[in-house]
Amino acid sequence: MKTIPLFLAVTMAVVCVLTGCHSPKAGSPSGSIAGQSTRSNCYSLLHQLLNDQKNVGLLRFIKREEGDVKRLVQKIAANSAAGATLLEELARHNPPINLSDIRLPSGEAATRDAIASTRKKELLSRSGDEFELTLLLTQTQALGYASHLAKVAGENEPQLDRARALAGLSTDMESLYQEVFLLLLSRRR
Repeated sequence: MKTIPLFLAVTMAVVCVLTGCHSPKAGSPSGSIAGQSTRSNCYSLLHQLLNDQKNVGLLRFIKREEGDVKRLVQKIAANSAAGATLLEELARHNPPINLSDIRLPSGEAATRDAIASTRKKELLSRSGDEFELTLLLTQTQALGYASHLAKVAGENEPQLDRARALAGLSTDMESLYQEVFLLLLSRRR
């Protein structure tokens, strides 16, 4: 069990060296139209995702999870709520950020709706270990996506303090992803 955190630490160090981990850089002060559009779209998609994720803890009223899964799901819900609030605060102080600017092609929107419907059915129809595995797998997908949305939004953010806040949010979501991943590893047979 001690080798998993050591392996993860070594892997993260290698990834950091290969990708050049560093502080976020704010985008150009003038902010290109494409950069502003990307930033706004990422803020919107991330806000929508975090608003959905903050409710993941409500599953406890329908399904039962083991203590470690329940605690992690509650942590994900709390961090997602805090992230959604952060984005709302950033948007409130910067009116050009429109948190409802989703702009997905119709095919992408329909595919996302189909995936959400399938995941909902899977979660509601399963119990015990199958339910927990399905829940944890959906969380790896959501947290990975949230981390990357926050990262891209930050890379297109012209204000350094906002870029840092988004980088922090990206790191928080990545950390939660790693916690879910390690929990999944600990449960394999």
